[in-house]
Amino acid sequence: MSRRHQNFRNYRQEQRLTQHRLIAAALFVLLMAIILMARLFYLQVIEHDLYQTKADDNRVMLVTEPPPRGLIYDRNDVILADNRPIHSLTITPERVDDFSQLKKQLSGIIEISDAEWEDFDDRRKEYRRPYQSLTLKSQLTDEEWAKVAVDLYRLDGVQVEAQLTRYYPYGEAFAHAVGYVGRITSKDLETVDRQAYQGALFIGKTGVEGYYEKTLFGEAGLSKVEVNARGRIMSELDRQNPTPGKDLHLFLDARLQQYAYDLLGDYTGSVVAIDPTTGGILALVSKPGYDPNLFVRGISYDDYNVLRQSKKLPLFNRALRGGYPPASTIKPFMALAGLEYGFASWTERYFAKGYYQINPDGRRYRDWKRTGHGWIDLERSIIESVDTYYYQLANKMGITPIHNFLTRFGFGQSNLLDLNGQSNGLLPSNEWKKAKYKEPWYPGDSVNVGIGQGFMVATPVQIASATSALASRGHYFYPRMTNTVGDEPAVFENGLGDEHDIVLKDQRNWERMVVAMRKVITDSHGTARRLQGTEYEIAGKTGTGQVFSLQEDQEYDADSLEKRLHDHALFIGFAPAKQPKISIFAIFENGGSSSKPADLSRALFDAYLYDDYPDRYDYLKGNKNEG
Repeated sequence: MSRRHQNFRNYRQEQRLTQHRLIAAALFVLLMAIILMARLFYLQVIEHDLYQTKADDNRVMLVTEPPPRGLIYDRNDVILADNRPIHSLTITPERVDDFSQLKKQLSGIIEISDAEWEDFDDRRKEYRRPYQSLTLKSQLTDEEWAKVAVDLYRLDGVQVEAQLTRYYPYGEAFAHAVGYVGRITSKDLETVDRQAYQGALFIGKTGVEGYYEKTLFGEAGLSKVEVNARGRIMSELDRQNPTPGKDLHLFLDARLQQYAYDLLGDYTGSVVAIDPTTGGILALVSKPGYDPNLFVRGISYDDYNVLRQSKKLPLFNRALRGGYPPASTIKPFMALAGLEYGFASWTERYFAKGYYQINPDGRRYRDWKRTGHGWIDLERSIIESVDTYYYQLANKMGITPIHNFLTRFGFGQSNLLDLNGQSNGLLPSNEWKKAKYKEPWYPGDSVNVGIGQGFMVATPVQIASATSALASRGHYFYPRMTNTVGDEPAVFENGLGDEHDIVLKDQRNWERMVVAMRKVITDSHGTARRLQGTEYEIAGKTGTGQVFSLQEDQEYDADSLEKRLHDHALFIGFAPAKQPKISIFAIFENGGSSSKPADLSRALFDAYLYDDYPDRYDYLKGNKNEG
């Protein structure tokens, strides 16, 4: 059987088939080799530049280095915002195998709060560069630094790093003016260049720090580094050093600022002082303040809760956002409006009773002097602050001329050039009341506005800048904080002009109004006659702002009222009256008597004009002042 089967086998055919298979396999291998070589040629030669770039992108990374933040100085080179070196405890998460074990180890060495660990864990979950260290505890004491240094060898991923942090040496008196920096949040990163701020810890939040963030931050440095497959930096290939932020020199006078803050005593309130020749803010005080250093590294919940729940609202910037009735400080502007539109004259006499009525049988609008002032003229209405004169003037004018004229002085608008968050206040109009209350404007509304009450609300900065325009006889500067940026004058980009003139039909009215305001101090019946006796002339106007409305025949009795219902005490003034160098607005909330802000202003005039500060403020004197 096997012999018969052997006769059927064709060895030649099997040999040819094997040869064909070998040839086919060889051809297939050759074809694959050709394809592989062609692909290799395509990748290595034709697409070399593309894939070389991609390989470098995986191997080479750009790492940003935050620049040193610019410093903030007052007008005499006193540093108001500094950079202070500190030592911080940092952790590189990629180098830690067991965080629970690390937490136990560190807790046995120094005290680390639960809030610090929670903050660290939150930032660890956010996007960051691989092997970038994160701060766990900042501002280590020398003792803490020493304790950690002893055990660093057994704490994988833990380092003590030297860092620059923002420091505000003069605390709460400057908080609302200078502002503060705080930790960068995800919300902050939506408004800035993420690449530039990679690795940065802080960003300006409020005040000058917030407004000039881009200028103070500078330009981040760039390092081209080689990394391994896990993203860890192996070597530095190239480096571009960061450009430090530019320094700011403010118009602010540190001694004047601190002195004004202290003179407010236990009262809440605000003081704004302006140089009428430049519009530069010499003092911007809101009391109470707070320690801005609390916010730099992240304020604790307990500390923030204390500030937030305080009835005195220390976080509220009264100078920019406080809405107050300007009260009788509005009378010089009202008088100028009456003169401008022909509703008043310097010679016309008016018999001032103790009240004013729109209609013979209507409501009686009371004067502060119940017995009345008798026959007066416009000048006397300023000297004695005659309410009834301005009741009748406002009623004759109506709200439209009042609104149009006061707008020229910056009322009802945000006029501050380089601080964010200023309130517009409220300069009412017929249109505003229709939109707000669906009611027409009544004569009684005008009567109340005539003495700076009713619907009208203004901020301290607005009243101060209007006073500065009055001091300069109509030369209006938009108020500003910053004098120079680096070595160049500050340039503002918010659409407001640097200055403009308020031109009256009769320019002599400026000087006559200054004379009337001077007599507020020098006249025996002047409401600020307590300021007599200075070697220079002061022009001023007192004001008493009602916190609540009295009924027609109701008497104001401060002794029977809670402190929070006492009248606000206000004062505007400038000195020397002929060629003013400083104008001031001051308000004591619920201060009652306008003597308080008048006395404060007198003290500030003496200090600024004659360098007559108490010795305890010498530490704020500065290099320029000493020279």
